[in-house]
Amino acid sequence: MSGAQRGDAAHLGAAEAVRRIARGELSAQALAEACVARATAHEAQLHAWAHLAPEAVIAQARALDAQTTPKGVLHGVPVAVKDILDTADLPSRYGSPIYAQHQPLADAACVAQTRAAGGLVMGKTHTTEFASIHPAPTVNPHRAGHTPGGSSSGSAAAVADFQVPLAFATQTAGSTIRPAAFCGVVGYKPSFNRINRAGLKFSAESLDTIGLLARHVEDVALWAQALIGQAPAALPVAPLRVGLHRTALWGQASDSAQQALLDAAQRLQAAGASVSDVSLDGDFTTLYEAQGVVMRCETARATAWEMAHRRSQLSGEFLRRLEQGMATPHSQYLEALALTRHCSAQLEATWQHCDVLLSLSAPGEAPEGLHSTGDSVFNRNWTSLGLPCVHLPTAAGPQGLPLGVQLIGPLGSDVALLGAALWAESVLVPHYPLRDHLR
Repeated sequence: MSGAQRGDAAHLGAAEAVRRIARGELSAQALAEACVARATAHEAQLHAWAHLAPEAVIAQARALDAQTTPKGVLHGVPVAVKDILDTADLPSRYGSPIYAQHQPLADAACVAQTRAAGGLVMGKTHTTEFASIHPAPTVNPHRAGHTPGGSSSGSAAAVADFQVPLAFATQTAGSTIRPAAFCGVVGYKPSFNRINRAGLKFSAESLDTIGLLARHVEDVALWAQALIGQAPAALPVAPLRVGLHRTALWGQASDSAQQALLDAAQRLQAAGASVSDVSLDGDFTTLYEAQGVVMRCETARATAWEMAHRRSQLSGEFLRRLEQGMATPHSQYLEALALTRHCSAQLEATWQHCDVLLSLSAPGEAPEGLHSTGDSVFNRNWTSLGLPCVHLPTAAGPQGLPLGVQLIGPLGSDVALLGAALWAESVLVPHYPLRDHLR
């Protein structure tokens, strides 16, 4: 395969790559080589990888090509693993110098399932410190002086830059959807605990959710088949009922983000969807802070060993969050959990009238500077409620950086939500002006 052909292979989505490999038009080795070539060429500028394993992934691909039958639905697809998930053959540093030499004995369950389905682990992508707030070195692939978002910084950047078709993410507040929004890729945060979390370095056990990043909805849907065993996503059989939800924090979004959401709603309606306004006021306006209470309390306790034995190696901003969590009265933590349950029950009436909610994924374009990963304000409530979410890139802001929207579905409605996202993608993404920006 020529250099040009290898480069083209790196631009393939996971599902299309699997189809070409099955037809004999592409080898797993050629795909791996194309992805490795792009990743190594761009790493000095992007800093997406905590550990890249080029020789290993090419050797694994060569072994797959020698098989006479496909190993699974991801046969030959390179995958990036966020470095908050354990890998048996690669270091797992969790974004912290404390674990600089850490080598787990076993893969995280989701990594093992991915390998069993034929996925090839290409390396570990940078995460913020313990998937929290202290930034990773990764930059935004669209503009290096801007954040890629976090905590799944390296994963989102690597997928957006065509270095890998699939990448693991996690979300405790907004760490799957927000990086997807800032980097202009598809992000899927499943229903809470839909993907098994064994082998994840916990941040907050009642919030942490393993998510998936790709460039197409069909790719995350295919991967979800391997990880969850859920049915393939299919287009809705009836016109989609969309609830346009601006949220109580509408004023915190930029004008361009607001317009991107309204434009998306208009396009979906013109394509046949029923679109109506949905307001979630009252208790939902205080759920944002309740999520923060739960996250801080649980993260402080999850990091008890590091606080006791490696305190000096924690960043100052993360340590302050841990201390705040430890100082929070337990009664306040219980009240936050109770509010979450209350809001979840209140949502049942909303789902009687709409199939999905359409809302903002982020306040606007990726902010300038690498000192912060941006604001998760438009993600926190959905994470608290455990609801499945899919981000779609749909527009560009005034600085030429990605904007998009997210679809949110009822708890456990992941298959239906991915089907709705497939349809919405066909309507919205053809208008996305940055689709080929990084090619």
